[in-house]
Amino acid sequence: MASRRSNRRSSKLFQFDKTFLRRYALIAGVDEVGRGPLAGPVVAAAVILPSAWKLFGLNDSKQLSASQRDSAFEAIQRSALAIGVGIVEADEIDRVNIRQASFAAMRIALGKLVLEPLHVLVDGFRIPDGPSSQTGIVAGDAKSAHIAAASVIAKVTRDAIMVEWHERFPAYGFKKHKGYGTPEHLSALERFGPSPIHRQSFAPVRLAKALLS
Repeated sequence: MASRRSNRRSSKLFQFDKTFLRRYALIAGVDEVGRGPLAGPVVAAAVILPSAWKLFGLNDSKQLSASQRDSAFEAIQRSALAIGVGIVEADEIDRVNIRQASFAAMRIALGKLVLEPLHVLVDGFRIPDGPSSQTGIVAGDAKSAHIAAASVIAKVTRDAIMVEWHERFPAYGFKKHKGYGTPEHLSALERFGPSPIHRQSFAPVRLAKALLS
């Protein structure tokens, strides 16, 4: 039963995109992950899928388990016509703010596509200084297959980055919480202060730094 519901959801995602594919022969979906964490980069992905391709079980990356995301990631990597990834690090987030950093990551991701889409579907709002032909879709990662695929690529990529950072800064537990403000993470911040990959402009990080100064 759960599998059938999952397949129905993914079918709706692909059906949603058909409206755009009938008008534009080649579309890309763009999404980002990592706006909320206290540490690490914001990562965006842009994905162009074959028009007739389907992936049962595809969904917003937040609705998938880690194993489901990994399986979807591999399937998308095998079949996508083009994938671009944009990464903006914590120091740039502090310099321009997280909203602007997210848009920058999306523009980088689009710039890395080896094909130029005729239209871009963006999770949330249109990208400033982005493609002239684009549509912002609120909660797009739960509506569009292209955006959902981008969310999976971005999420798995960012999680892998945070696991790598865990090896360098194990005291913070990045491998477990990926930089989000969990009680474990906040406790580590209070004990050790911010690491070089913490977002210094975020309030909990500023507070931890002030308490140790």
